[in-house]
Amino acid sequence: MATSLGSNTYNRQNWEDSDFPILCQTCLGENPYIRMTKEKYGKECKICARPFTVFRWCPGVRMRFKKTEVCQTCSKMKNVCQTCLLDLEYGLPIQVRDTGLSIKDDVPKSDVNKEYYTQNMEREIQNSDGTRPVGLLGKAPSSSDMLLKLARTTPYYKRNRPHICSFWVKGECKRGEECPYRHEKPTDPDDPLADQNIKDRYYGINDPVADKLLKRASAMPRLDPPEDKTITTLYIGGLGENVTDSELRNHFYQFGEIRTITLVQRQQCAFIQFATRPAAELAAEKSFNKLIVNGRRLTVKWGRSQAAKGKEPKDGYSEMGTRLEPVPGLPAALPPPPVLEEESTANYFNLDPSSSPAVLNLSLPPPPGLPNPPPPGFGPPMFHPMGPPPPPPMGLRPPGHIHYPSQDPQRMGAHAATRHGD
Repeated sequence: MATSLGSNTYNRQNWEDSDFPILCQTCLGENPYIRMTKEKYGKECKICARPFTVFRWCPGVRMRFKKTEVCQTCSKMKNVCQTCLLDLEYGLPIQVRDTGLSIKDDVPKSDVNKEYYTQNMEREIQNSDGTRPVGLLGKAPSSSDMLLKLARTTPYYKRNRPHICSFWVKGECKRGEECPYRHEKPTDPDDPLADQNIKDRYYGINDPVADKLLKRASAMPRLDPPEDKTITTLYIGGLGENVTDSELRNHFYQFGEIRTITLVQRQQCAFIQFATRPAAELAAEKSFNKLIVNGRRLTVKWGRSQAAKGKEPKDGYSEMGTRLEPVPGLPAALPPPPVLEEESTANYFNLDPSSSPAVLNLSLPPPPGLPNPPPPGFGPPMFHPMGPPPPPPMGLRPPGHIHYPSQDPQRMGAHAATRHGD
């Protein structure tokens, strides 16, 4: 098999023989137990044209079989997956990653220069510890704001679906549900995403997926700070059930002093209040569309001021001054509240609710059939034959008044106790 792979037989010592491929989580699939076939020197690399070990596997149920397309040397030079050629760290095309990191790694395209460049990079890979990329990518900054915004946080298994059945498009497929291909309408041929090339993706040129992501990055919304300078609280949404208070504190403490962290498990959100406004602005700028905790991208917004929370619609008008339309099925005005028993008794005896229950108001004559009460200061107070009116509720009594019936000097028990003591 090796002799039929072209003119690279003289450089057979540089052919790749590996035990496991370099793949992203999406290409591996969601099943942790997969079966791979290994073919030693099975195909030539589509970039450097050197024979390499080809792996083939099925990433899941009703998914198409996938195989490695480039060798591991080309994969390590660009830090990409051997199958989809997307960046292993961000899951983005090489053109988007290089634009975000402001690097331009020009790989030679001629056969002689490409082979010489590949051998030098392979020597550098062997001398490195294997934890960081090589070349210009290894010297680039570790992260970028644009890449953190565009990075995919979860695997996109939909990319592993079978291809569209060409016989079904022509109306000639007779397999029905047993057909391993998709019976769907194909992509519009005028769509730029329909024309993708594996070499253009590797070299970072003319990649329609990268162009789409770069346009999305330029149109991303921004989080402007509110005009109210007293707001120092950030709203964090989409926490899920596993995000804890300490994980949020470990991320936000780097921006400034944190005053309080309020975690609302029912709504799966949190409110983080900073001690100063500059710290809150720095945290909002560094975390908006970039905050990822436990594999979840969290929502970051500014909190509302207390003055805005206290505004409520009054007299049929909203806080903006516009008139509120009546709700169908509800009365225009609510009926008056029912009169409590204490209030009706006080109105019957013309009592002042704020005064003692034994003092009568003499501004109006008593009801017919009752004796005229003496003026205040003359003799004991007169009571109704049916008993004294009930005392006002505890909430309406002024401070300093009695609270227990046994402390009332006008009751029989109190007088009896005084006489017995005398």
